Amino acid sequence: MRKIVAGSMLVLVIVAGCAGMGSAPVVKFKDNEQPIPADYKTWLKFLSEVQRPDAKQVREIFINPVGAGAQKGQPFPNGTTLVMENYAAKLGTNGMPLTGADGKLVKGDLLRVFVMGKGEGWGDAAPQGLRNGDWVYAAYGADGKTTSDLIAACRGCHIPLAKQDFVHRYDEYFDKRGR
Repeated sequence: MRKIVAGSMLVLVIVAGCAGMGSAPVVKFKDNEQPIPADYKTWLKFLSEVQRPDAKQVREIFINPVGAGAQKGQPFPNGTTLVMENYAAKLGTNGMPLTGADGKLVKGDLLRVFVMGKGEGWGDAAPQGLRNGDWVYAAYGADGKTTSDLIAACRGCHIPLAKQDFVHRYDEYFDKRGR
């Protein structure tokens, strides 16, 4: 009987140990830790060709499949990632942004890539007064290296958007998406 029990216990330990091998580890990011997802350009566009003449920029924003499943009026679920590419608008000889035949700014060189991710407890390390729920932010240069952009500026800009789960253009996204 002892051999069977001991053998059974060994089998249970091995099975229990193997059960977790196939699951991905739980990662908890802090600001400027979340990497640029390698496949983000295959994701749905959150918004495309966002015109920012005030900043002389054009922005492309992507949303991962987890976030794309969100419903209007609800917060984005944990696991949501947004990636925003900031492009310089091409400038004319007068220093003003050029516009194409469609009236939109002409996209120039990539300036930066920002990643905004949400996970349970991710925003806990943010300074008091700059917490945006469970969202964290990361900033990268066009070369893919972390930049010294102040994440506090990202957080400060998103704070007024608590009713939109701290996401700029929340309503515009859902209105264009149609649900």
